Order: sequence, then structure tokens, then C-alpha cells
Amino acid sequence: MQIEHLYAESKVCPLGVDVSNPALGWSYAPSVTRRQTQSAYRILVSDREELIRRGIGNQWDTDKTESRKQAHILYDGAPLQSRTRYYWRVQLWASDGSMTESPVSWWEMGLLHDSDWSARWIGEAVDEGSDNIKALPLFRNEFELYKPVASARAYICGLGHYELRLNGSKVSDHVLEPGWTHYDKTCLYCSYDITDQVQEGMNAVGVMLGNGFYHVPGGRYSKFKGSFGTPKCLVQLEVTHTDGTVVTIASSNRWLMSDGPLTFSCIYGGEDYDAGLALEQAGWDLPDLEPAALSSWRRAIEVAAPMGKLKSQALSPLKVMRTFRPVSITQPEPDIYVADFGQNFSGWVHITVTGERGSQVRLSPAELLKDNGTVNQKWTGSPTRFSYTLSGQGEESWSPRFSYSGFRYVQIEGALPAQWTDHRADHPPAAPVLLHIEGQMIYPDSPETGSFDCSNPLLNRTHEIINWAVLSNMKSIFTDCPHREKLGWLEQIHLMGPAVAYNTHIEPLLVKSMEDIRDAQLPSGMVPTTAPEYVVFAEPWECFRDSVSWGGAYVLIGWNLYHQYGNTRILAEHFEGMKAYIDYIAANSDGLIVHTGLGDWYDATDEVPGFAKNTPVSHTETAMFYHIVDVFSQIASLLGHHSDSVGYAGLKNEIKAAFNAAFFDPEQVQYATGSQTSHAMPLVLGLVDEPYREQVLSHLIDDIKLRGYHTTAGDIGHRYVLLALAEANRSDIIYEMACRTDYPSYGYQVEHGATTLTEAWDGPTVGKSQNHFMLGHLEEWLYRYLAGIDCQYDSEQEAFQVTIRPFLPEGLSQVSAKHRHPGGCVQVRWQRDAQDQLTLEVDIPPNSQAVVYVPAPALHFITESGASLEEAPGIQQVRWEGDHAVIGITSGQYRFNRFIESK
Repeated sequence: MQIEHLYAESKVCPLGVDVSNPALGWSYAPSVTRRQTQSAYRILVSDREELIRRGIGNQWDTDKTESRKQAHILYDGAPLQSRTRYYWRVQLWASDGSMTESPVSWWEMGLLHDSDWSARWIGEAVDEGSDNIKALPLFRNEFELYKPVASARAYICGLGHYELRLNGSKVSDHVLEPGWTHYDKTCLYCSYDITDQVQEGMNAVGVMLGNGFYHVPGGRYSKFKGSFGTPKCLVQLEVTHTDGTVVTIASSNRWLMSDGPLTFSCIYGGEDYDAGLALEQAGWDLPDLEPAALSSWRRAIEVAAPMGKLKSQALSPLKVMRTFRPVSITQPEPDIYVADFGQNFSGWVHITVTGERGSQVRLSPAELLKDNGTVNQKWTGSPTRFSYTLSGQGEESWSPRFSYSGFRYVQIEGALPAQWTDHRADHPPAAPVLLHIEGQMIYPDSPETGSFDCSNPLLNRTHEIINWAVLSNMKSIFTDCPHREKLGWLEQIHLMGPAVAYNTHIEPLLVKSMEDIRDAQLPSGMVPTTAPEYVVFAEPWECFRDSVSWGGAYVLIGWNLYHQYGNTRILAEHFEGMKAYIDYIAANSDGLIVHTGLGDWYDATDEVPGFAKNTPVSHTETAMFYHIVDVFSQIASLLGHHSDSVGYAGLKNEIKAAFNAAFFDPEQVQYATGSQTSHAMPLVLGLVDEPYREQVLSHLIDDIKLRGYHTTAGDIGHRYVLLALAEANRSDIIYEMACRTDYPSYGYQVEHGATTLTEAWDGPTVGKSQNHFMLGHLEEWLYRYLAGIDCQYDSEQEAFQVTIRPFLPEGLSQVSAKHRHPGGCVQVRWQRDAQDQLTLEVDIPPNSQAVVYVPAPALHFITESGASLEEAPGIQQVRWEGDHAVIGITSGQYRFNRFIESK
């Protein structure tokens, strides 16, 4: 068995770890060899690299431990120390007795204690919460190093956002740091290895600050206008010399500050940068600045620390991950140009211009155009714009730093695009020339974990637009949209989390979501619908704040973390918070029926989308209440809280009885209004008693067929419609729905030009946000049921169990998909020819086992790599279920062929 990666806190070689018991794990590289199973491991951890290379774990040595476990093994050695790098490796034994040793890896601790910080908070001397900051501040400090540098680290919290610079260059390619939080509870700091950026001799450190969500000023569009304080930063550089001595450079009132060239910055409304004033000071972040240049600088002010506790940022960093060139630039009106990037995405633009000092380029982003060809910000927030004022010094390049938006189009005013220079006579002689413009898409630099492709172009395009929307809304939280709101609405995280995890490693983001929920939870136990809770919805709109289908994410995200990543620590850390939320719901219910909330938001009707119309809110909210109590009872059992497990299992049964009494008509065998959501949720969640299941399912299917294979479900219900059908082996219905191109359907969005999934089923024609992922539940079906890949962590087996059960619809000839779970990569490829001969190729990573379902008329019609199932190595058992052979296999690569007997 070949080890692929070693993970500490789900990352390879992370800096700034600040948990006392980091979770360790490893993945295996793909292998054609079968029957590779881990039987034991030994983890060694040392604070000295030479010791670990000699096989000495002076901090922790597990000895040989009989176990298949390879994910979330919690460190249990000597207490970990701030700033220390810990080296580790693992020895692994296979079931045949052979042993493999990994390369040496490491993780490095952050600053674990308040006493580790000698830096002071610095900022503007203004009244906290006021709007009277105009130009955002710059900070700088020079320092001299008298000896060669062995290593150096930077620790910084800059609120709302910051850019850290050393000796004239940005420290990293990360953007929009630190992540958004409830700043009165938690403030994140980041750690950087700056060894290669400091030098013996003179150095300079510089910091630019932006407002972010910490301080949202007025003046332009904003969904949330409020402040936790005014921009401030805490900076600590620690340099270790080759002789072992350490020098600390810490922010204080000995640093200098000046007004910067950012004259406006709002996380919603955009950003203005003025390079034409003396505010942009050349070389401000370089050492040995001329005395004349320092004349505008003043002593920094030490300010009060924010209320939130400092915590190391454990997220994958946000970066510019993709770039786009315009597919066209049009001129809808005199002096106005519109660049079309051909793709809706979230981020900002990068421009290169030339022109006279003081001239200004104005950029307005939008997802849609008006009839006259100019940008339409009706659904994204108006006004939102970005502007750059030129210095007049040749070619100038600029992009925003602390504000972004979702857009496809950018309206350009004040500059002439280079390709339009033949129209120079139509413009003022001094108008700048826009030499270059590109769109820059921002999302986390997280490992990709999957891919999907099939022979149906519409399904492929649906997969693409869903994932464009997902990536557009992945920042330091999962946002609902990247423009109008940028809020962390919670329902999409638990409902879409399994789908998103097929494509992207999101464990750190899910963990942060749990922490954001904990910070947002009220003393009453209530979990609001958004976290961080920046916008508080009060009467008469309290249904937007208190809804079980949203707040239930606290329980369900944790449950997803366990199943997808084997993370049980998160369940233990948040157990009491989950319990308090359930107790809050029970106490505020009406006989265990929940009447408040949003229900099946944005369901499909002939009316304008929004509030649920097809299904009673109380039905959806109470069904979700039942679901989270059911899951919580299982969590309690998993953690060994047996009395809670029994108690909440009893509550679950009481809710079921109340739900069926309130919403089930046994004579009609119908739930509530008979809508698709009314029947699908009870079917999936276990609320339907067995004698009625087939009839309830039949009602669901009949309604879908009656409506021409269209859904009526919304944000909450649609996932359960798909699950109810798929779990009943009726994916044929889902495939018919997925192939529709009239309203409401995914195909309708594709046919009407959507390049990302839209907020409403008819988003491209009705308007609303054009970049929402909340309705993207088909993505889970594409992987889990069409390709057939289902991976779940099994605590009893201490390993990931894989089920491969592809669905083969008429008219589809091939599907190829892969998914990387924490232990390794699972791949499925199936192809069917015109004679209905089937080839199913399956790759299972070492230490995983799988059950493969192959449809066939009988076992003798199936071979594996040319051999009968009885003779093929790696096959553990074979049984028959319905019209499928159910084949238990070990790790390795398999090729199943199903033959059809010729007549």
C-alpha cells in the first residue's frame, strides 16, 4: 500500500494550528492490487526532525495499534507548544503483514495563549462605530536584522480585511483575509511563513486595511449596514536567526500611519482607489523611505482590542483561482462600454490603463443587462461600482482588494477600451485608454474531490452551472449570493453539503460553519437562520430569523461532517449547543408542531417565487424538527450519552405521532396539501408508517407525472423529492425530470442562457439572483445515484464504506465519475452499447471496501475481468437482490461485464 498524503487538521503541512489535539490522518494512492487492507498503524510525533527520521517519537508514539482507522485520529501526546513545528510520520501494516512507512510530514502550531502576543492593536483615533473614516489607513514600520535569518513568521489579524506587505511585495496571494465572523465573539488571525521575504539588514512591513464586514459604511448599496468597530490591526513578526536568537517586531504606537489611497471600501457597494493624490505613496512599504516622503506620516494610535477572542484561521485561503477575458465589448451608449465575460462568477476585475493624472475609470458590475444594453443592478444591489483614479505615470494596473461582487458584465465609463481606439474622435482627448481587462474569480484554494461526465450534454451542463454557483458562493462562509446579500443562510449548507463535498474538500469550511452557528446561537438556544448573524430580522419578519429548516443545520452539518470525513470531535464540541437548540424548539412548539419559519421557500408555482405556497410551513418545519431530533439521538448514542439518546429517541416518536395526527389523512393516504414536498419529506425522514409507504410514494410519482415530470418543490423540499424517488429505485422519474427544458427545470435555466444556477426555477426570465446554489440538489443525484458512488464513514469498521449502485436510464450510454474521500479516490465508469451490453469499471482505494450492484438477469451473465464471479480475486461475497447482483469487493480495480443472451 502506497501512502499518498498525510493530513493534520485535514491539510498537508498546515501553519498556525491552534487546537490542542490536532486530528491526523492519511490517504492511500490508487492501486491496481486487490485486497489491500490496513490492519494496524503506528504514529510517531517529534519536535525535532532528526529524531523522527530515526524513528523516535519523543512527543507521541502510539506503538503498533490494531485498527483500520485512517481519518481523524486525535493527537494524544505531550502538550503542544506555541510556534513549535511538529514532525510526524506513520507506519502502516497491511493485512498480509507487510509494513509501509510514510515520508516525514509536519504541522506547526500557532499562538495558543493570549500571553504569546506582545503586539498591540493599532488603528484610527475615531469614535467606534462612526462613519467618519474616509481614506482607509496605511501602517508601516522599519526594522533592522543584524544576523542571517533561519526562519520567520508573521501573525496578523486585520479587521475587517488587510493586505500585509514586506519589503515592497505582498506577503502571499491570499485575498479577503481574515474570514468573516461574529467579531464580538471570534476574530481570526492568519499565519505566514515569511522566511524568504525578510533579509539581513533593513526591512519594512506595511499593512493596508479594508472594512469588510467588520465595518460597513453607508454611501452606496449595502444589505447590512453596521459596525463592530473601525478598522484596526494586530501584527506580530517573529524572526529566528541562525544562531537561535529570536527577534519580535510587534505593532504598537511606535509604528507610523498615513491616509491611504483607498478612499471608499464597502463589502457590498464597491471600492475606490485614488492613485492621483499624494495618498498613493511610492515605496511606502519599502525600507529607507526618504524623509520628505515620511512627512505625511504620523504615529499610529493604540486602540481597544475587539471583543472577539483571537483564533487561528483554519480555512483554505481565498485566492484568484480563475481568470476570464471578455468575449465581447459593446458600446450601448456614447462613452459607455460593456464587457461581457461570457460567464457569471464572483470576484473582481483587473485592469491596465494609461492616461492623464486625475482621470478616473468607473466600473459597474452586473449579472444582467437592461434593454438598452447597459448593466442592470436591480437584483444585485444598486449602486455598486469600483473606480480607479490614475496617477498619470505610464501603464497602471489595478484590481480591488477588499470588495468583490457577482457579475458577468462590467460597464466601463471614463475610459476607451483599446479595441475601440478608432473611435477616439468621439471621446475627450484626455480620456484614458483601457489596455486590458480581465475578470478574476475568487474562491478557496481547496483540493478538488470529484468530477462527473456523461453522454447527455444537458446533464453535463446542469452539473457545470450548479458548480459555478457553488464556487461563486464559497468564501470564508457559504454565501447565498455573491452580491445582493452575501449572507450565510444555513439551510443550503446542510441540504447541499453532501453535493458540494463530491466536488470540493469542504471540511474546514463546514467546521467554521459550526463555529459561526455557535457564535450566533442566542442564550435561549435559538439558532438564527444566518451565521454570522449580521442582519437581525425583527417583527414582523421574525420568520426570516427563526426557522427550523435553517437552524437545524447546527445538527445536520455536524452529522454530515461525521459521515463524510469521520469527524466525531465536532459532534462532541457542539453537543450541548445542539441539545439546547432542540430544547428551544420543543419549548416553543405547539404540542410539538412548529408553526413559524419559512418552510419550503421558493417553491415552484405560477406566482412570483418567495414564500412557500404549495406546502404548509408547519408541515415542513415540523418534519425537519423530527429529523434533527432523530439525528441528535444517534449522535448521543455515538458519543456514549445513552440517557440523552434514549430520551431524544422518545421525543422523536412523540413528534412523529403529533406530525401524523396533524398532517396525515389515512383515508386519502395523503399528507397535508398533497404537494410533492408534503409527501417526499415524510417518506425520506421516516415519518410514514410502513403500510402507507407505497401509496404515499405513488401519490408523489403521480403528481410529478401529472405535471409533465416537473417539480413543485423549493429550497427545502426539492432534495427530499429526489431522495424519495432515488431511494425507492425510481431514478427513472428523476432522469425524465432532469431532461426537461420547460419551466420549472434545470434545463429551462440552461436553455435560457444561465451560466450559473439561479435563485428561482425560472431565474433567467423572472430575474432575481442569477448566482444561487440552493436549488442544486440534482448534483448529489448525479454522483450518488446516476454514477452510483456513495461513501460513508463507518465508526464500527473504522473505515470508509463504499456503495456502487449506478442507475442506467434509457437513452444514456455512459457515465464517468470520481470522488476522493479522506482515505483515497473512488472511480466509476459505466458504458452500455446498442446491444445493452454493460461494462462497469470500479476503482476502490486501499483500506476501503465496497458493495457493487450490477443489474443482470442472472449471475452467470456477469464476468469480472473476463473471469466468472466465483473465480475473480478480490470478490468477497455475491448475493442476489431484485434484479441486481450484489457483489462485495475489496480494494483495487475491477471491470464487470454484463452480457445479454443472444436470441
